[in-house]
Amino acid sequence: MTTVTISLDTVEKVKGFVNTVSPLDGDFDLVSSRYIVDAKSIMGIFSLDLSKPLTLQVHNNEDRVLPLLKPYIVE
Repeated sequence: MTTVTISLDTVEKVKGFVNTVSPLDGDFDLVSSRYIVDAKSIMGIFSLDLSKPLTLQVHNNEDRVLPLLKPYIVE
């Protein structure tokens, strides 16, 4: 499992992120404080506090997935 910090601070970023991860194989979780949601669920994402960076847990295929998520990753 790989963990990266991402920012989804606009509706457009959330839509783009979900459109990027939805067709991919594997499991993706978004963690905000004590809440964990499926990163492929747009409704789940909107239930989180998007004003702060989120932790994305990528459970497999990290090598192929992380380059696709570069626009959302914060350093």
